[in-house]
Amino acid sequence: MRARSVRRCPWCLGDDFYLRYHDEEWGVPVHDDRRHFEFLVLEGAQAGLSWRTILLRREGYRKAFAGFDPAAVARFDRRRVETLLKDPGIIRNRLKVEAAVNNAGRFLEVQREFGSFDAYIWRFTDGRPLVNRWKTPGEIPPSTPLSDTVSRDLKGRGFKFVGATIVYAHLQATGQVNDHLVSCFRHRELAGPAQKPR
Repeated sequence: MRARSVRRCPWCLGDDFYLRYHDEEWGVPVHDDRRHFEFLVLEGAQAGLSWRTILLRREGYRKAFAGFDPAAVARFDRRRVETLLKDPGIIRNRLKVEAAVNNAGRFLEVQREFGSFDAYIWRFTDGRPLVNRWKTPGEIPPSTPLSDTVSRDLKGRGFKFVGATIVYAHLQATGQVNDHLVSCFRHRELAGPAQKPR
């Protein structure tokens, strides 16, 4: 991990857990379908909660959701869902758990249509990250026209818990959008090859 004197996005300061996630993972372009599915599950679970709450349960989710294998999760039946709702390692919210199982099936449909979920999701940014140049946290929006478009498309395909704000969090986390502040060392490291925001 880098020295604490390095300039970072303010949201990760003062918390070693967030610091590690910020430095090593947030905004790094993802091109692995299982990782995409992992973030969809975790971001859906986050709705109404802090991201730290979810990250602390990440291993619990990995165990509960078959290592984030969408094919395995799509086969979860009612009995498996009831078991998950008793698992203290995850957020035991029925709607969120059922949405994750539903989304696994929809995820497989996208893979069949596009060859991979990665090919599907990255086509919205022409295969390259969009690089924003925010100077303060207050400039970063909760959603954008891009996340609105992706959200509508996912909902049209039957996905659940994929509102524009959740989708924007996915685009940020998986590196399709670089929302590190320009003063943050990770902004420059992750900025290219890239394109300007549309």
